[in-house]
Amino acid sequence: MSGTAAGFARREWGPLYGTVRDALVRRRWRAAPMTLGAVALTSVFQVVQNQPWGFQFVQNLGSVRATDPLWLALLRTPLSLFVPALDLPVWGALAQILLVFGIAEICIGWWRTLLIGYVATLAGTTYARVGLGMGAVHPLGLPDSDRLVNDTGPSAAVVGLAVYVCWRYRAYWTGGLVVLVMVIEVLVKNNLAGKEHLAAIAAVLALCGVLALRGRPRQASGALPPAPRLKRRRGWELPP
Repeated sequence: MSGTAAGFARREWGPLYGTVRDALVRRRWRAAPMTLGAVALTSVFQVVQNQPWGFQFVQNLGSVRATDPLWLALLRTPLSLFVPALDLPVWGALAQILLVFGIAEICIGWWRTLLIGYVATLAGTTYARVGLGMGAVHPLGLPDSDRLVNDTGPSAAVVGLAVYVCWRYRAYWTGGLVVLVMVIEVLVKNNLAGKEHLAAIAAVLALCGVLALRGRPRQASGALPPAPRLKRRRGWELPP
């Protein structure tokens, strides 16, 4: 049984673990500078929005609601990733960003991390507008009261990045678990945030599907070089 569990762990998390571990050993904090900047920016927003003079300032910079004009929502979206939700403890948002953004930055690079994060966030923002148009009577709809509810902040980006990195590193069981947890969240607490998380996942899965379809013909035609051999380091399979 232990051998089976170890084999599963190597297949599921070996390449991901090895990539992150090697980067941290070689570069330490320099392995994820964008993530550290995101944690610092989120912390600053948290401090400022809890000041009597700062709440509205932060809302004007990075708060997105379905009732806002679309141009204003798009203008605020880049900073909305770093505005922590008001009804959740800030340490949760900081931990999510540090862990998931950090792993993603190491594994896929800082600009892809931001790109996937924004794709997921925009998917949630777009869904909120579509869901309100459907109305509360529709299974995928939203009640009119959600017009004034702030979007999820960094959590939609975190969920989308987790799914993308799992797909990229073939940690399919882990990615499936993330999706399952988000579905359960909606079933238990049917609110705007949960449904925006599902919209973010749907957008990222669609992107993964497009990338997979684009890659197959190129691999079949020999346009891509063969996959590199994997070295074994301390029992984990890692790219050379």
